[in-house]
Amino acid sequence: MPAVRSFLFLAAAALLSSAAAHPHDDHEHAHAVNARMLPSTWYHAEDHPVRNLFRRADAATDGVTYAAVGSPEWSAGYPPGKVDTAALPQAWTDALAAAIKAGTIPNIPPANFVPGSNPVYPNGLDPLSDEVCSATEKCRNSGDIWDAPDGVFASSFDDGPTEFSPALYDFLKENNVITTHFMIGINILGSPSGFTQAFEDLQSDIAVHTWTHPYMTTLTNEEVLGELGWTMQLIHNSTGGRIPKYWRPPYGDSDNRVRAIAKEVFGLTTVIWNQDTEDWSVGTPGGATRTAVNDNLAKWISGPKSPGLIILEHELSNDTVGAFMQAFPLIQQNGWNFKSLATMNGGDVYQNAADSLASVTPGSVGVALASPPASSSAGSQTGSSSAPAGSASAGNKNNTAKTSAATGSGSSSSSAAQATTSAQQNNSNSAAAALGSGVLSALSALAAALVLS
Repeated sequence: MPAVRSFLFLAAAALLSSAAAHPHDDHEHAHAVNARMLPSTWYHAEDHPVRNLFRRADAATDGVTYAAVGSPEWSAGYPPGKVDTAALPQAWTDALAAAIKAGTIPNIPPANFVPGSNPVYPNGLDPLSDEVCSATEKCRNSGDIWDAPDGVFASSFDDGPTEFSPALYDFLKENNVITTHFMIGINILGSPSGFTQAFEDLQSDIAVHTWTHPYMTTLTNEEVLGELGWTMQLIHNSTGGRIPKYWRPPYGDSDNRVRAIAKEVFGLTTVIWNQDTEDWSVGTPGGATRTAVNDNLAKWISGPKSPGLIILEHELSNDTVGAFMQAFPLIQQNGWNFKSLATMNGGDVYQNAADSLASVTPGSVGVALASPPASSSAGSQTGSSSAPAGSASAGNKNNTAKTSAATGSGSSSSSAAQATTSAQQNNSNSAAAALGSGVLSALSALAAALVLS
């Protein structure tokens, strides 16, 4: 029996010694180190395929679930070509009627289209008169934008997206800059991948260049409404609910009537330019040459910095894109401040969002915003969908609202689950600590009993 007591005593002492030497939370002891070195970075490269599986959607939205860009549901309900004035949303026509009744839309007759020439107004109406003030004839309305701030190269491109756009977008991204894309509505429909590259990947600023690129002063009020409205609606539904703030008339063709419709009905500011590369005409009979375009860009960039530059450039061909790429190093070398045109004055890019990442105040195209946009880039807000009339999105407003609500519920449930898991882990750790303490107490008692017996 003494031999048994001695054995138990030694065993208990050994257990006590082991438990005391290795407490649960003590990590001061040495670990075996694998001789293979760890990788220099802890993350996958940007172009690694796995990133597509877990890519975070950085751009905030208005809380509405819109059809995926490029899907049949996304393109449904929009004009396939020329605008049908009989199919315009009632909200737009009501807003136009209200503006006309309020006297904010000048009663200027549409100009006549003349091939190879600027539009001509009927009855000898002077395009340079205060009544008309045609931007096509270089009449500057005080509400339009023609010049950039001193020292600013305000970058923008017209007519995208096209087959030549991806090369431009890649170049901009490689140089860590963005621009303002004045996009054509039917071009967006025809090149959804180009649009998503510009907005989602490059995170550039999106603006309006009409639906079909017509001479705007030759259109009726309702046709102007459709050219602007449908382009705005498509951009709105493709950017998480952002409402464009800027538009550029094709050929610079605008007057007091057209600009008033843009401003009074849609809240759009008209943007023209102070230098024209005529890059769009390269390769056409009698058009500019690539050398001439390059020379003009170099001349303007190396010239005076007052006013700043707004140069008309396009995403139309390898030459138009290539001319910009060739001139780009000169911009920094000559001390210009390169900015996306939509940000050149420090204001918001969209009517209801600071930029392509920031939070979005819910709003509808052609309906005045009830509150100013929030400037914070965190979070999103809930709102109702504003989809094209007759589209799948318009027909499923209730479903999109339900989807938004379900998304919010999922987030709350996820947070609750995480909190529950965390609490369970804490309880588990506490239980383990208590168990360890109990074992030590029991062993101590056993040792004491053996000593006393």
